[in-house]
Amino acid sequence: MIKKLAMCIGQYKKASILTPLYVLFEVIMEVAIPFLMADLIDKGINAGEMSVIMKLGIALIISSLISLLFGILAGHYAAVASSGFAKNLRQKLYYAVQDFSFANIDQFSTSSLVTRMTTDVTNIQNAYQMIIRVAFRAPFMLIFSLIMTFSISPKLSLVFLAIIPFLGTGLYLVISKAHPIFERVFKTYDKLNKVVQENLRGIRVVKSFVREDHEKGKFHTVSKKIFNDFSTAEKILAYNGPMMQFSVYTAILLISWFGAKMIVSDTLTTGQLVSMISYTGQILSSLMMLSMVFVMITISRASAERVIEVLDEESDLKNGENPIYDVKNGEIQFKHVNFSYLKDKNKLALKDINLTIRSGETVGIIGGTGSSKTSLVQLIPRLYDVTDGAVLVGGVDVRNYDLKTLRDEVAVVLQKNILFSGTIKENLRWGNKDATDEELIRVCKLAQAHDFITAFPHGYDTYIEQGGTNVSGGQKQRLTIARALLKRPKILIFDDSTSAVDTKTDSLIRQAIRDEIPDTTKLIIAQRVSSVMDADKIIVMENGKVDAIGTHEELLENNQIYQEVYYSQARGEEQHGA
Repeated sequence: MIKKLAMCIGQYKKASILTPLYVLFEVIMEVAIPFLMADLIDKGINAGEMSVIMKLGIALIISSLISLLFGILAGHYAAVASSGFAKNLRQKLYYAVQDFSFANIDQFSTSSLVTRMTTDVTNIQNAYQMIIRVAFRAPFMLIFSLIMTFSISPKLSLVFLAIIPFLGTGLYLVISKAHPIFERVFKTYDKLNKVVQENLRGIRVVKSFVREDHEKGKFHTVSKKIFNDFSTAEKILAYNGPMMQFSVYTAILLISWFGAKMIVSDTLTTGQLVSMISYTGQILSSLMMLSMVFVMITISRASAERVIEVLDEESDLKNGENPIYDVKNGEIQFKHVNFSYLKDKNKLALKDINLTIRSGETVGIIGGTGSSKTSLVQLIPRLYDVTDGAVLVGGVDVRNYDLKTLRDEVAVVLQKNILFSGTIKENLRWGNKDATDEELIRVCKLAQAHDFITAFPHGYDTYIEQGGTNVSGGQKQRLTIARALLKRPKILIFDDSTSAVDTKTDSLIRQAIRDEIPDTTKLIIAQRVSSVMDADKIIVMENGKVDAIGTHEELLENNQIYQEVYYSQARGEEQHGA
């Protein structure tokens, strides 16, 4: 785990090395100050030597200023190193997620991945800053101060040797009790993010069903759980303070008591006692800093484990040893394909699929909800891998293609249409980043989108809000169709992507696509029979199996499922017309 995290330091190694170096110089100057103060009292004030007082006073001021300078430099480089480390770690996480398959993302959930890239990375960043600064400062201060106290009075210094084991044992007990709670609380953060995301995405549904109180209750439940866990953890960590205070004051009392006796017996000077008390503060403050580091590491350890879990996750979709970089044509074959989202052969979404679709054909796919229509087409661009069998494109198993090459030749207009924040032009150019304005206009005319785009005040420069909230469902569908057409792929898949447009517009889109890209294989998943009835052939799906394949006329004559869908829709249209 540490090795993988350390790789994210990258170009900030210099700042990470300079920070503890400056901390070392800062500590040396701080440790020198009580030593100079002892001489100031014994050789200057007690002896009445003004020249010594001036000399040592100036030395104290210079030492303080130098210590301050090194402290500022250490703080600056610690901030640079920790921020840079967090930036690299967040970037590495994000890049890892980009390579994930849908199955990998399903395993973690979106809300969990967001928490790991924000809250967890911030915790690790704070811990890293404390490690390179405070975790070096505290041991340096402890060691140097102990050396100075032993050089002044070995007997008095034994007080620290008695207190340190007591503190160490206490810290270990506190950390061992608190860590499991922090592990649990970050998982609860995932749930909180999920509740918030669901609420914001479905805010229109929440308001239309007047479910605000229900959503508030869900949020309160999860938020209360986080509060309870954090309260429990903080109560455990709170023992750290009294334990430190007890140690500090016990050490000061013991040193003052024994030190006073030693002054009376002339085995210790006043200045030495003052410096011993100063070193006591430094030693115990360094122990306090160490305890803070341990607390921070305890919190961040749970976060680090969650981050490493993502970095260790390997995408189950990878290129083979010698990937193919050319897709010959849009022919598609399914050979005895079984598929399970859970990779469980007893829970198959698709069962023994055998299909051949010739290049350039238009194929309709129809079936009831849950018949696995979407699952079928997601195997073509290799969004998932088959459990058994093989899917071939252009005569080659999709697993043998370079992933980018394959997906560049397969355009998918998904059931859930997604537009990104940016202008209409920027969204369209996802299909082809180098497309000219003329090409954008051409595909938008094919997708029946040009008219409504030009009706906007800013036309193609109209800004699309996040998620496309400022355009209608039908407009969003037409924009995503235009975006897919801009790729000029060998295979074009429409996953119920005209459900929000009227039948006339749907017909115009299909006619334009048929005329514009006759050599492209077109798969159309639809609920409406009218969207697929003019296809070269229609696949009827039922319970993850192919129930029938044929033309509209053949299926209308021979297939019961198709007949039921067709006649129920026909009756609905008649009633609507009446």
